[in-house]
Amino acid sequence: MSYLSLSTWSLHRNLGPLRWTVWNEENGIHDTSIQDQPQIHSLLELPAAAARRGYQAIEVCHFHFPSTEPDYLAQVKQAFEAAGLSFDTLLLDYGDITSANDQRVTADLVLIRNWIEVASLCGAKQIRVVAGEAPPTDEEALSLSAARLSELADYGRTVGVKVVTENFKSLTSTGASCMKLFGQWGEHAATITDFGNFHGPLKYEEIALTTPLSVSVHVKPQYDENGFPDEAELRKCLDTVTSAGFNGAFVLIYDGPGDMWEGLERVKQIASAYISS
Repeated sequence: MSYLSLSTWSLHRNLGPLRWTVWNEENGIHDTSIQDQPQIHSLLELPAAAARRGYQAIEVCHFHFPSTEPDYLAQVKQAFEAAGLSFDTLLLDYGDITSANDQRVTADLVLIRNWIEVASLCGAKQIRVVAGEAPPTDEEALSLSAARLSELADYGRTVGVKVVTENFKSLTSTGASCMKLFGQWGEHAATITDFGNFHGPLKYEEIALTTPLSVSVHVKPQYDENGFPDEAELRKCLDTVTSAGFNGAFVLIYDGPGDMWEGLERVKQIASAYISS
């Protein structure tokens, strides 16, 4: 059954400070860069707010967690349960497991494992891990990424969290590189397909390629300067995943100007027709 979901990125001007993870090259450690944003909802209030608007699930970006202490994560889990909403995916926006810097790779793998544990404690079904920032034609990087994703997925299964990736960042920026990665990763390969992350004349073919292994699709329209989606282009993306047999979470993405809930509603009006019971 397909259903409506949203990403917390679609509300990034509503949920308070963004806590970006960055690699400090000089000191060889991870730092956190704080980007101030208004807070209309706390993360604990968001599940109920989304449920009231007809959503069945949420994907939460890692930089929206104000704390990763176990007591707080238990509160997040309880907030989703109380709202009757699924915490589908924790979106880890940081990490380069194909970096040439061995020190960074080691540190990033530890950090990713820590976030897998966070996902487990707060009740997330999945965690999205970036496949890498190497060029999509780098065969060695594709093999390294596949091996490391496989190891992370093995670990995830021990704590009840499915590891997935996405057509996000350079390594998975083409349909061809995605399929090579998935083939080497093997039977547990899984992804998210983001409509906005494939470009060029092969865009719709690439969406169709990755859809069968997708746990969710990111319904990211092209917008005009006022935040109104290009409906014809969005429907072409939606028709493509529907024809490919997709039957999962349609995760609505809005990052345009103005009220973010209103922007999401404009996307929802188009995408709702593709939800099957």
